[in-house]
Order: sequence, then structure tokens, then C-alpha cells
Amino acid sequence: MANKKIEDICVLVQARMGSQRVPGKMLRPFAETTLTDILFDKLSQSTILPKSNIYFSAYEDELKEVAKKHNINVFHRSKDSAFAETDMKLIYEWHDKLPFKYVVLISACNPLLTIETIDGFLKSFIESNKEGAFAVFEKKTYYWDKSGKPITDWKNASIMNTKLVEPIYEAAHCLYASRLDIINKGYWMDTNYPPQPELYVMKELEAFDIDYEWQFQLGEQLYKTGVC
Repeated sequence: MANKKIEDICVLVQARMGSQRVPGKMLRPFAETTLTDILFDKLSQSTILPKSNIYFSAYEDELKEVAKKHNINVFHRSKDSAFAETDMKLIYEWHDKLPFKYVVLISACNPLLTIETIDGFLKSFIESNKEGAFAVFEKKTYYWDKSGKPITDWKNASIMNTKLVEPIYEAAHCLYASRLDIINKGYWMDTNYPPQPELYVMKELEAFDIDYEWQFQLGEQLYKTGVC
């Protein structure tokens, strides 16, 4: 039985201008727009998400201006948060300052992510009894640990045929959900370790992430073709 309401969930986009591998990528021209504008345009098309539930966490004024252009709520991120690398409560400093019970965190570095997938993730999380959710994509291939022990379940197959193996799920790193109050306790998604969130399976191509210069250039070309 679902135990959440959309009114209790905020969608949060967090960004900064301090990328070292792709400087200024959040506002750098991308297919005649920007990565930040692309995500805000998509979120405005949601069929289930009230726009008042969308927040943009940013420190730099130029990022805040983009949010204002799209009529998106701005959470004024501190400089310490924008440059923090490992302190979760500092990086997610909004965790005890927003008037919601749950948060869905969306990366703006995935230009191929569709609003249909975002809405699907939201609906799945609302219907789930778990306190956290994580988007993943399916991989049917062979994996071993560092000792050479198989991680993949081969199902006693006598030949290497990926059609015969059980799938493994890889983190998509673009859609996450958590209860806000547990962040203050040092947890993310749930209080188990390792976390056991609700897994939401999405298309691998939509999880294409821009973290390096070659990905920026390739992502721009893929976005222009409308592959998703």
C-alpha cells in the first residue's frame, strides 16, 4: 500500500559551476541551450509534479538566474556546501530546511533523461513502502570480483551466452530518493548498510552522464538527434 503523497515530495536539482573536468558545464552552450535549461524545461512538462515542489540548490548567482527565468524555487546554497566533497550533511544542507518529508534528487548532467522516466520514477517511489529509491539500468554480462570469483550467476551454463545469465543492476546516478530527516542522522535512502532502496529500472542510454569533455561533445550530438 502506498504511504506517500506527491505533496510531501520535493524534487531538487543541485548544481555548481566548479567542475574541473568540464569547466562551467552547467551553463556552457549545449545544443543552443544549456544542461540546466534542458532539465528545467523537462520538469515543467511533468504530469504529476507541482512546479511549486521543484527546487534548485545553487551558490553562484548565474545559476540562480536560470532558475528564476524558469520560475523555479531557489535554495540559496552556501559556498561551503558548493565546494564540499565528502560531508553529506553539508553537501545536502537543505535536508532540514525544506518543508517536505521526502526528496527526489535529479542530476542535471544527463541530457538524455526524459520526463517520462522522471515521472515514472516519482510514481514508483510514491507507490513503494521503502523510504528510498535509486534508478538503475540492467546489465546482462559477466563480472568477477578482484579475486576472480564470479559475481554473475551463470545458471550452470556450459557456454558464455549473455542471454543465459541473470541480470545485474548498475547505478544510473541520475535519480535518487530519500526521506529528508534521515540525512541528519548520516544516512541516505534508508538506514540499512548497505542501503536497500527501491530499484527503478530505466534505459541505459538515458543515464548518459557528462563528466568529461568528450562526453559533453558526444552528449550534445546525441541530444540533437533526439535518440530519447
